[in-house]
Formats: sequence, C-alpha cells, structure tokens
Amino acid sequence: MSSSVVAIEVTRGPVVESRHEGIAAVVKADGTVVTSWGNIETPILPRSANKPIQAMAFVESGAVERFGLGNEHIALACASHSGEKRHVETVRAWLARVGLGEGDLECGTHPPRLPATLEELVREGKTPTPAFNNCSGKHSGFLTTAVQHGEPTRGYIRYDHPVQRRLRDVMTELCGADAHAFPHGTDGCGIPTLATPLVSLARAMASMADPSRLSSRHADAAARIRAAMNAEPFMMAGTGRFCTRINAALPGVAQIKTGAEGVFCGMLPTLGLGIAIKMWDGAARASEVAMAALLDHLGVLPAGLGAEILKPPVRNVVGLLVGELRPARSWLG
Repeated sequence: MSSSVVAIEVTRGPVVESRHEGIAAVVKADGTVVTSWGNIETPILPRSANKPIQAMAFVESGAVERFGLGNEHIALACASHSGEKRHVETVRAWLARVGLGEGDLECGTHPPRLPATLEELVREGKTPTPAFNNCSGKHSGFLTTAVQHGEPTRGYIRYDHPVQRRLRDVMTELCGADAHAFPHGTDGCGIPTLATPLVSLARAMASMADPSRLSSRHADAAARIRAAMNAEPFMMAGTGRFCTRINAALPGVAQIKTGAEGVFCGMLPTLGLGIAIKMWDGAARASEVAMAALLDHLGVLPAGLGAEILKPPVRNVVGLLVGELRPARSWLG
C-alpha cells in the first residue's frame, strides 16, 4: 500500500495550474489489496459508479427473460446516459413492455447532456421528461424488478422498499461487509447511496470481475452484466463519453463506470481485479484521467487510446491547445 495520493495535474503552457487529489484501490475478489493510494478504508458515496452492482438484482430476477429484454436494457440499467434519442426511446419502450410508463419513474428529470439534443427539443417545442434523466435506465430496472416480484412500484426509491433492501443484500455479498449497516445519503436521482469504504467498493467490483467465490446465481448475473456493458457501450453513456469509449475498446477485458463527485469503478475480469477511485474535489475530468492511468498501469489500455485518454488536451474558446490533464509524476512515476 502507498500513503501517497492519486494526483492529476492540469497545465496551462509550462505551468501546473490545478491539481486534483484522491484515493484509489486495486483489489482481488478475496479482499487482497494489490495496490492502493491514500486511506482506502475511508467511506465514500459511490453514487452512480456502483450501478453495475445495483443491476445484479434486476438480472437475477428473471425479468430479462420474462419481458424479452436484451443487452441494451442491461447496459442501460448500468448507465449514466446522455439522454440521446436511442436512450430515451429505449427507456420508453422498455417501460411499456412491462406495463408501465414514464409517470412511474421517480428519478425526476433534467436537461439532456448534449447541447445538440437539447437544441433539438427546443426546436420541437418540447421539454425533457423523466426518460431523459441519466439514471432512467437504472430506475427502469428497479421498476421491472418490482413488477417481476409482484411488489409495489410506487415508492421503489425508499430505503425500506424491497427493491432497495435487495440491493443491499447483493452489495453485502459482493463487498464482504454488511451493507445494511453502512450510513446512507440520498443520491441525485432519489435512491439511497451507501457510504462504502473505498476498499470494499473495489472488492465488490473484483467479485463481479472474478465471481468464482459467488453463488452460481450471482456469478451468472455478473457475467451477463459485464458482457452487456461491452456489447452496448453507447447505452452506458453516449456520444464521445469516456465510459462508452473504454467499454467499446476493451471487450471482455474491462468494464468501467463513472459516478458523480469524482468516483470511478472498474472490473478487470482477465486479471481478476476491481478498481475504485475517488477524487476529493469531485472532478469528473480528474477521475477519468485517473482511471485511464490505472488501466495503463495494469497493462490493459490499448495503445491507440493512450495519448488522448491519458493526457486529454485543454483548449481555449477558439480551439487553441493551451495545456493538458495528466497523471502527476508523484503518483505513478
């Protein structure tokens, strides 16, 4: 283990203008810490980075088979999508298939991420609906699980609802700690978000990457989720997004997921490892570079992605290259 921290620098010309610091852990499914930076016992809120874990109960419920769902729906259940046309239409069609509609979503709504999508809505005189919410796929998975189990769909976001209790059961199995005892807050989309020690979050990802210690039910679900994340990378995020690019480039090798406030998680099934990262200032730009750097450090980042992923350019408003983001030498050397 290392007492140093994850450090990402932002340069402008020859000067380091900003510096992001955080913690990270690379862990095996049995809890062995392969390498780490900072105090990895610190509880952090995973936010959307643990959506693949939350999708386990949906996949295990049998609803995928019952309602004729596929990889695009499983990936969308794991996604923080950009609210592009395919994302929104798939959510609406999915809900209709299980006898529900957008009015059943309790995630709220917000404008789509891409300016072009928002401009199209404005031209058409329309406003965003809950299907545009970046978490609408996850919430569709929750609703579908409730329907499958014959549970109330209203209030599925509450801490005491069976859907949420089931997620804590799964998390307990994967991370090797009692998730029901974790303190919790409320996520941006309204569901509980559990304060999870970073090392436990990385272990949960490792358990999905190498499910040999899990029950066959959990192992099958984990394999199916990993496959869907690689098979439908667009559904995971959207046009130009980091998660989409990495999941598309590393089929069978890596499955990664971002979360709000500088959290990033990943599964590396060929190495049997899980990764968890938290940038303390909450900067997504830094967590992306940190994830790319760890994938490179572990030898799985494709050479063709290296330069622009590891050191994204900083440009001014007229497009002039003025600097870059990069891992600090004090971190990985």
